[in-house]
Amino acid sequence: MSEVGELRLSKHHGAGNDFLVFMDLADRRPFSATEVRALCDRHFGVGADGIVRVLAGGSSASLSMELRNADGSFAETSGNGIRCLVQAAVEAGVVAAGVVTVETVVGVRNVDYETIERGLGRAAVDMGPAILGPELVVDETAGVQKARSVNMGNPHIVLICARVGDEVLRTAGAHLAQSVPGGANVEFAWVDNGPEALDVRVFERGVGETLACGTGACAVAVAARAWELVGDHVEVHLPGGTLEVEMGRASVVLRGPTRKVAEVTIRESDLVELVGELVARHTPRESTGVPSEALGRR
Repeated sequence: MSEVGELRLSKHHGAGNDFLVFMDLADRRPFSATEVRALCDRHFGVGADGIVRVLAGGSSASLSMELRNADGSFAETSGNGIRCLVQAAVEAGVVAAGVVTVETVVGVRNVDYETIERGLGRAAVDMGPAILGPELVVDETAGVQKARSVNMGNPHIVLICARVGDEVLRTAGAHLAQSVPGGANVEFAWVDNGPEALDVRVFERGVGETLACGTGACAVAVAARAWELVGDHVEVHLPGGTLEVEMGRASVVLRGPTRKVAEVTIRESDLVELVGELVARHTPRESTGVPSEALGRR
């Protein structure tokens, strides 16, 4: 809830996958793509992987989620983002802890939220069904052993491969993310110690590398089970923490922690200035008459 002339958001993360959450039950303050980019900028703004706007849910759910990636684009759903949404709503007194229904672009999701202590919670999300796509042929020079597409309401490309470094993640991840219409999230996975654990790094469309991805963890687990690498219950180890995935016949359940980081108040006038600075940074400068090879010299 915001006073006139200012915006009040809260910042949360699920295993390091962080979001700014804005309670807007009356649907009075949508964000433009440029505003999202300005707020999510980690150097010139607040910093986040995306923005979640919480709307009233209507007759089918208690709440509704509007999700924007850090680049301002819309996203269908997020396993970590929806847990952050429910934590924000519980701490704001909008809903009670327990099972909370949230409407997303891809359907209503049930989130069973438990408060552990102030600012820390844990939730299980019924992520709905996973749709296994075809196996894919990709460049084996990156150590890729298997690849296939998986749809968790949003698109994923899952790779079983050798442990990858930063350069492969950035270059191969960016290439594969843009290899399908509309883009996809890309997961690089390898089997951890034992048959029920996987290590994963993620390149998300509209964001880049993220410390965790809830739908990505589910996609990896589903693909790995189809390849008979894991069973029905998998621990997915990501750079930001561990998420648990349980696969049933009809749906996939994601479990993990959620931490409230801070409350953020920003004046509308300051946001206008941030947007202006963002646009200026990305506007080509006029020629200065200085040879290009001399630019940047000290």
